[in-house]
Amino acid sequence: MAIRESFLTSQKRKLEEQRKQKGVTDTDSNVNRIRSVVDSLTGTENADDIMLELLEVLQESGKVPQAGKFYVFVYNAKTNNLRYDQNPFVAVTEVYQWGFKGINFHWGEVRQYTWNEVAGSLYEVYPSEIKDLQTLPFANFRLNS
Repeated sequence: MAIRESFLTSQKRKLEEQRKQKGVTDTDSNVNRIRSVVDSLTGTENADDIMLELLEVLQESGKVPQAGKFYVFVYNAKTNNLRYDQNPFVAVTEVYQWGFKGINFHWGEVRQYTWNEVAGSLYEVYPSEIKDLQTLPFANFRLNS
């Protein structure tokens, strides 16, 4: 005699089968963490408000990045009279004892970041979230004085 599965169990099984057939990836809206921030914008937010929303939906990735990965974080430059981005979005290219280098998407060029000036943690962004992240105006260019 066959054991009959419950309705809930059968629905879970069917959902799992559908996901396997569909090939759910992190580009789907149910996994893309940035999409909810993009969808919630009203157009009145400032860069720091948007950055705070991003940090709420992303997870802390620690202080040391990996080359080849993408991150957002809060940065406070130490060099006087330096124009910098307080809310960088970078593709990390190299990691050193003193910090790291990466292509800052807001500047469109390589910038370097020292460990002590990273305020808090880095937050990894998945490659499938980059397109959504690029639509958000969260760059905060400042002059360190």
